Amino acid sequence: MYLHSFIRKQRLKANIYECWDFFSNPENLSLITPPEMNFAILTELPKEIYPGLIIQYKVSPLLSIPMNWVTEITQVNKPVFFIDEQRFGPYKFWHHQHIFKEIDGGIEMTDIVHYRIPFGIIGNALGSWLVKRQLNKIFDYRTQKMSDIFK
Repeated sequence: MYLHSFIRKQRLKANIYECWDFFSNPENLSLITPPEMNFAILTELPKEIYPGLIIQYKVSPLLSIPMNWVTEITQVNKPVFFIDEQRFGPYKFWHHQHIFKEIDGGIEMTDIVHYRIPFGIIGNALGSWLVKRQLNKIFDYRTQKMSDIFK
């Protein structure tokens, strides 16, 4: 079993509560997801996340293939971090930490994703470069959108 990790940091000109308000509202995820992923939330959502919240999406993360994705918000420590984990979806394992830290002039936002690709050795050999490339593309888009939102 091989567990991959992906880490992305971004500095934003905002205070921690502004960032928390944006990221803790699950409806905002569609604003920072690349349009070509055809992202759609299928469940009714509250205005703020809470531990145990289940969110169902339809998304095309790889090769424009539509998939159902179900995540659970497993931990929330307002306004410092929250964690979402995939319950059903394209990955064998998905654990995503969203961390917010106050710094001079704003906040530093850190995303830490641990994931496992399905289909064993073949999936790992063929898919690891493709998934890493796609994650970079998604987070590049998110970085640009967040810079536009928090000017």
